[in-house]
Amino acid sequence: MTGTGMSGTGPGEIAPDGSAVEFYAAMPFDERSAALVHGALAPGTAILELGAGTGRVTAPLLALGHPVTAVDDSPEMLAHIQGATTVHSAIQDLDLPDRFGCVLMMSYLVNYGDREALLRACRRHAAPDGLVILQRETLEWEEGSPRDWSHDGIDFRVTQVEPRGPGAVAATIEYRMGGRRWTHSFTSRRLDDDQLPAALEAAGLRFDRFLDDTGGWVAARPA
Repeated sequence: MTGTGMSGTGPGEIAPDGSAVEFYAAMPFDERSAALVHGALAPGTAILELGAGTGRVTAPLLALGHPVTAVDDSPEMLAHIQGATTVHSAIQDLDLPDRFGCVLMMSYLVNYGDREALLRACRRHAAPDGLVILQRETLEWEEGSPRDWSHDGIDFRVTQVEPRGPGAVAATIEYRMGGRRWTHSFTSRRLDDDQLPAALEAAGLRFDRFLDDTGGWVAARPA
């Protein structure tokens, strides 16, 4: 998904949205997110995963019994995915003939890209009784306040935060792993609880429920 203000640096291929292919390919599978999605669905529900990347969630979803169609605009990312149907496309341009019991869009894409176009792509591919699952950002960005954290042998550091109008910031995150270093720069637009219903409605969706205690995982249905 190409977006304004998105860029990246570091070894290996850099996807159109600035994500480093080598970095994501080296990260462990995201079993926790896959389990959360699985718990919201009937067994065996077919999933359209938008912005699948290298398959960090794809693989565990397949292991949990879900057929997955994985979409990404980076062929280098998709080359790392096995066992799923892969589609090379920008999300906003996607127009598949199939409709899915679940449309999944993670990685805070609803905060980073053309929100209405992305949500319309979700709605376009959801079955009439299907579920759209979104991961939205809940991090409170603060100007000039670098943050550091680590997990799974990876060091993360927010190196830049600059305001870009009401509810929007430009940020850069640095990733270090095994002597390698990448950066990812992007613009994030908040999607607060009071903005959420209108954003969904504009795309033909309606809010269903939150899937977690923080409100970071949103379930919606076709309106």
